[in-house]
Amino acid sequence: MSELLETIEVVTAPNPTVAIIWMHGLGADGNDFVPLVNELDLAGLPGIRFVFPNANTMPVTINNGYVMRSWYDIVHADLGRREDEAGLRASQQQVEALIAREKARGIPASRIVLAGFSQGCAMTLQTGLRHPETLAGLMCLSGYVPLADKVAGERSEASLATPIFQVHGQHDGVIPISRAVASRDLLAALGYKVEWHDYPMQHSLCQEEIDHIGAWLKKVLA
Repeated sequence: MSELLETIEVVTAPNPTVAIIWMHGLGADGNDFVPLVNELDLAGLPGIRFVFPNANTMPVTINNGYVMRSWYDIVHADLGRREDEAGLRASQQQVEALIAREKARGIPASRIVLAGFSQGCAMTLQTGLRHPETLAGLMCLSGYVPLADKVAGERSEASLATPIFQVHGQHDGVIPISRAVASRDLLAALGYKVEWHDYPMQHSLCQEEIDHIGAWLKKVLA
């Protein structure tokens, strides 16, 4: 078993009963979304442990082999071509280890949300769709379903009951919205319940999205 990834933790109340494991995008780190915790309307929700892991560093092909934090290699600008399957599956195991740690700390799978932005969104779906238990939810920000052709054969039956929140920028120049729409439609065709929003923004976040995240968390964690 590989070592647990380094994480930053923010707890909204003592003895939290919910965990949100939130994965950053390419080249960022666990600090990226820490400030967002204070911007979310979490009124009325139980204590939450936010867990922000740091991906390991690796050379990233599309960035001329520059070493940065990355969940998997990006080999081609067209993200659907030549995906780094080995890297995706290795990081999936690391995310599973973080889920296992939350369960060991007393938080059941049904109270664990996986969340992520961009590459972190891809890891949320890569892991959450295959996890053998129903999770509290998958929060998918500005990303896509990786290894899309393998999902139907690999997803767990329990994951069908996991609610999915998927949002994207209409002007995203990093991951085109068409890729996200195709992922949404694939998930719907497989029987998943997807709440979808898109916004007039680029590869980023906006206030309306933050409001929608808070409302969705209240819905799935009530």
